[in-house]
Amino acid sequence: MKLALIGGALLLVGVAAVLFGVLPPDAAVAVAERILPVLGFVTAITVVAELATRVGLFDVLGAFLARLSRGRTIVLWLLVVALALVSTAFLSLDTTAVLLTPVVVAVARANGLPPLPFAFATVWLANTASLFLPVSNLTNLLAAHNLEGGTGAFVGLLGPSALIAVVVTVALLWLRDRRRLRGRFSPAASPQIADKPLLITAGVIVAVMLPLLVSGLEPWIPAAAAAVVLVGFVSWRSPRLLSLRLIPWQLLVFASGLLLVAAAADAAGLLDPVSAVLNSSDQPWAVFAVAGAGTLGANVINNLPAYLALEPAVAASPIHLAALLIGVNAGPLITPWASLATLLWHERLQSEGIDVSWGRFILWGALAAPLVVGLAAIPLLWMR
Repeated sequence: MKLALIGGALLLVGVAAVLFGVLPPDAAVAVAERILPVLGFVTAITVVAELATRVGLFDVLGAFLARLSRGRTIVLWLLVVALALVSTAFLSLDTTAVLLTPVVVAVARANGLPPLPFAFATVWLANTASLFLPVSNLTNLLAAHNLEGGTGAFVGLLGPSALIAVVVTVALLWLRDRRRLRGRFSPAASPQIADKPLLITAGVIVAVMLPLLVSGLEPWIPAAAAAVVLVGFVSWRSPRLLSLRLIPWQLLVFASGLLLVAAAADAAGLLDPVSAVLNSSDQPWAVFAVAGAGTLGANVINNLPAYLALEPAVAASPIHLAALLIGVNAGPLITPWASLATLLWHERLQSEGIDVSWGRFILWGALAAPLVVGLAAIPLLWMR
């Protein structure tokens, strides 16, 4: 509810900026043209992921991973890490934080294991693994219009950094929870599925959609097609699973308002000092300065407004834009509000009756963020 109120307030401010001439109408139209495909993708992919969860797809995957691990805790944890990586890369970080977190908690509890090492992996990887593909993060989708060459060019630019970010993240997660990841367990029985044809159909739709997201099509097209087909099948087999809550209203309002306000601030020249500082040098260290600014901004305010505030200063340079994405995607590991995914993750854990020590979260994040961001930015030095 708080997010919806903030988003509504931002949207009102943005509309007022248009009405009072701060943001010219043609600039407002350009914002709308830019954000509509992005929000269309976010809506469609959320509907697909939420329905897949409701029919039990993630539960079945979790139980399969438990059996595949052959009762070895560290192997199950590594398999959960792999699932979180794929989920984040193709279905976005919010899907991992919101939908995968309760699944891995349930898998851990069903097998008599502590849930926090598994849940902590999902929230860190939801952020740091969101550098792989344009569809992995809303910031990536917003940046895509400044990067030519589509998905292939994006992976070529950020792929090495994404790989480093994930490897460093996994190493730190293991260091944090290594004592609780020892030993063995007896895999629990597979979950009961109410409608197997519906489950199989959801699995097929997701499996077909994933490669199409990186096929060169606009991401919203395969996501929307998958959502329409899955909604149609669910309405036939189990209409009670459908509701308006499938649509991420809060995120849509928040992102729309934020984009309008950021565009108004840029039009009014409020971001010129930031642009002057970040454009003041073409030296190699500037890559780290931009990534650091993104990390700092994300942890002080939030990664989405931090990206929108800093984007005009670096949009002309693909290398600096990539550095900004590293900062705002992989850097939000310290404060609870640094990314929406972290807040949603915490909300889901609370609903599962799990308390998180924010002090411990912040301390580990303060260690991880500089390491992950700094090391992930290094490959950009060879692309200058």
